[in-house]
Amino acid sequence: MNFSRNFVRAALVAIAVLMMAAPVLAETAGSGSFKSDTEIELNFGVPVDESWAKNTSNYTVFEKQDPDIRINVDSVVLGPQKVTAILKFKDPLNLSSQFVIEAKAVTAGGKVMGDKDFLIKKSQMQLLFGIFLGAMLINNFVFTKYLGLCIFFGVSQKKETAIGMGVTFTVVMVLSAIISWFLYAYVLQVLHLSFLKIIVFIGTVAIFVQAMDTILRKINPYLFKKLGVYLVLITTNCIILAVPLINADSHYNAFESLTLGLGAGIGFALALFLMASVREKLEVARVPPTYKGLPIAFIVTGLFALAFLGFSGLSIF
Repeated sequence: MNFSRNFVRAALVAIAVLMMAAPVLAETAGSGSFKSDTEIELNFGVPVDESWAKNTSNYTVFEKQDPDIRINVDSVVLGPQKVTAILKFKDPLNLSSQFVIEAKAVTAGGKVMGDKDFLIKKSQMQLLFGIFLGAMLINNFVFTKYLGLCIFFGVSQKKETAIGMGVTFTVVMVLSAIISWFLYAYVLQVLHLSFLKIIVFIGTVAIFVQAMDTILRKINPYLFKKLGVYLVLITTNCIILAVPLINADSHYNAFESLTLGLGAGIGFALALFLMASVREKLEVARVPPTYKGLPIAFIVTGLFALAFLGFSGLSIF
């Protein structure tokens, strides 16, 4: 028990240190935010000339990841104090993307102040909550991406083992996600060894799986015996590997990587618990012999997948 507590404490300290080591994003010269999916509000910091502000040709708007495609500004509404301006667009914007707005030759009090750039994106809390909700429900790794099905069907026969595997899976996923991000950002990219990321990620996951193996063997031998070979299979499980790969491809920072790992882990635990709850009832239900076992489990999984499709397109902010 003392070993497990010390391990958890050390893991929490490691996560805190790694998150503090995350690179700080540079602040842009101007600030701005989404007012709606067709409006962006800019804050110039000083009162600007009305004639300049309402001239739509003074603004260049594009998505950060696709700078070659320019977005036309339909109209501009200047605020009462002339410090803020609302840019209006005809077509809805993708609020999950980051937009760059270049204001040319900003004029205030008849004087040209120079160009000003704005980076428009969701707030950090909105972004993190969106990542968490997306990984847990909207893009659930089991019911929408169909990953991790081996363990999913293997340990979802009883709620007890499903909960145990869900907790173990989540802990391994969170720890491996943040450590993998650190190794990718500060080792692989620095040394130009990004092509080794899959091997490094598998090794990182294997370390934490071995740690969880030792902990479960000590504190809960019964659960350890129930999980059996599936505990070892976590090492190469596609969900465990998908999280750090998504983090790397999406260029997530430490907080975003941690959030994705937590959301994916809780989503997997939720899927296991739901499936185990149904399969326990199926054990005493009158199921045709042809459908007993895995066949009926696949059918139930398909129904869950259809239900989770209802979360598609869900947007909180």
